[in-house]
Amino acid sequence: MSSSPAPHGAEGANQGRHGIALAIMLSAQLMIILDMTVVNIALPHIQSGLHFSATSLSWVLNGYTLTSGGLLLLGGRAGDILGRRRMFLAGIGLFTLASLAGGLSTTAGMLLAARALQGVGGALASPAVLALIVTSFPEGRERTRALGIYMGVITGGSSLGLVLGGVITEWLSWRWVLFINVPIGVAVLAVTPRFVGEAPRLPGRFDLAGALTATAGVTALVYGFIRAASSGWGDHVALAAFGAAAVLLVLFVVNERRARQPITPLRLFTDVSRAGSFLARLLLIAGLFGVFFFLTQFLQKVMGFSPLRAGVAFLPMTIALFAVSRLAPRLMPRVGTKPLMIAGMLPAIASMAWLWRVTPATGYWSGIFGPMLLIGLGMGLVFVPLTTTSLAGVPAADSGAASGLVNMLQLVGGALGLGVLVAVYGTASRHAASHPLAGLAPLAASQHVLTHGMAAAFGFAAILDVCSLLVIVTLIRTPKPRRALVPVQRTQEKAITS
Repeated sequence: MSSSPAPHGAEGANQGRHGIALAIMLSAQLMIILDMTVVNIALPHIQSGLHFSATSLSWVLNGYTLTSGGLLLLGGRAGDILGRRRMFLAGIGLFTLASLAGGLSTTAGMLLAARALQGVGGALASPAVLALIVTSFPEGRERTRALGIYMGVITGGSSLGLVLGGVITEWLSWRWVLFINVPIGVAVLAVTPRFVGEAPRLPGRFDLAGALTATAGVTALVYGFIRAASSGWGDHVALAAFGAAAVLLVLFVVNERRARQPITPLRLFTDVSRAGSFLARLLLIAGLFGVFFFLTQFLQKVMGFSPLRAGVAFLPMTIALFAVSRLAPRLMPRVGTKPLMIAGMLPAIASMAWLWRVTPATGYWSGIFGPMLLIGLGMGLVFVPLTTTSLAGVPAADSGAASGLVNMLQLVGGALGLGVLVAVYGTASRHAASHPLAGLAPLAASQHVLTHGMAAAFGFAAILDVCSLLVIVTLIRTPKPRRALVPVQRTQEKAITS
């Protein structure tokens, strides 16, 4: 992670301990990220085992992402005030216990409560990881390379979770996608005090009002979309949820403007490029997370894949994403961050548009394999420069808040996107069910309705990606790459590779 020769003596020992500490933190982050997607492949089995409805099933994912995303900024502040290592250990401990409880769940309510507690644990632990990277590596090539490894864990872990979920569900059961966290969490808790040092504590206050209004507001908004998916857009409960969300989110903004130490300093949004990168990430993740949710069900419910085969079906995306995300940090100094983001958005949009054309007769090689590759290629190119832009020029005092905001947008964007796409799916499915095709057998008719709703969701995800591209083009301003530095950078990369 450093372009300089390895130091010797005490300095080398400190560098080695720092590398081990970073490996521990990233391992824990991988476990937390995996739980966002590892459950995806198991969703059909969870639905039949605990009797979820088609639309309420999305809460298995959103129960985790909403609490984790909504409380991430508070978790980052808690790390600054109480100590990052202390909050990291507390978060991993809660996450491990909640995973055990989730695996033992016998009702839908128990599982959703466990998933929500997992999210709280992740919100306490995750901010320490990115804050450690930002404060440990100076802005420039070293931080870019470190962020490349971090984003490889984030994006690669999300896609790897789909494959791992299929393997575990097929060979064991859906409960083991949660049980597997227990030994990993115990191991992290055991070795962290030895290798991860405690950061200096900073004086400050907890912005509980900001955390609660933000979490409650986004939860109400997502609930409104999911309620509309099952009961229609004119449903009084859905409309009340939308109204409550609007009030709570306005209160959140008012509170952040008045709070002495807000969890979301609004000054982070004064830089146009940084604000644009935040919005672009929100829209991008909103489309991607919902696609994972529907694509896993399409493979199993429509194409008849087993959980293992469905997990393996995501391998093209996983391999492409890992390969391209390792290449992205090397391309940034040559072509610039903005051109790289634009280049990545094009295949991402094409993949969603391709999936928009799915039918019950779609085959894997003709209609799924290509979009998988395009998603991996696009996401691998986009995420590293997008994260670099979000954190560029952030003062050290705001590094924790900015890091937490990046993670929060990843999770909240996924929850909001899934809620919106579930609403689109529900509306399209009801329309298809009210206009049945003549001559179809019951099973074929059910698959027609299911596929029609999923295709509409994929199409709306493409629209979200187009909006993300427009934000990147119009709002983000980044410096042009310096051609004179290319020979030096190549020499450094050879040393790093060796």
